[in-house]
Amino acid sequence: METKYYSLGHSENSTAIKIIRILFGLVCIAIALFCMIFNIKSVKADNAPGVTVLFLSGIGFYMIWAGLGKTSRFIEIGSDKIILKKNSLLPRKEMESSEIKKIEVFPLNLIFYFHRGGKTVLRFGTTYTDNIEPIKYGIDEFAVNNNIDLETVTENL
Repeated sequence: METKYYSLGHSENSTAIKIIRILFGLVCIAIALFCMIFNIKSVKADNAPGVTVLFLSGIGFYMIWAGLGKTSRFIEIGSDKIILKKNSLLPRKEMESSEIKKIEVFPLNLIFYFHRGGKTVLRFGTTYTDNIEPIKYGIDEFAVNNNIDLETVTENL
């Protein structure tokens, strides 16, 4: 089984968009530095310029990180492991097939249960529904190939 990559959100990956994101991030950081340098005396009296600098710096660093492609959310299904990045700021999680005890498939989420007792939940949401069925099919194929219990749960609303 070859490795299958599925995006969990909508993202523009063209070079022009990446460059624009990086430039926008640099501009935000430059404006934050400008505000910090020229409003240094008013920070002592009021916290508003400090909050502005913090906010602009955070947006700038996030945009640079996004321009470098580090904020994409995805699931990658290989022959013996699943790599899951369900949050754009947190690191990805690698799940070996030997660690997974059971997988429950719901209409809008997946639950991975581990032999050591923990679990990981992947919520699809209703915005980008194009990848839900291919991901479920890939998880089904992964479970069959690695002898993992797979339970499909249908919810009646």
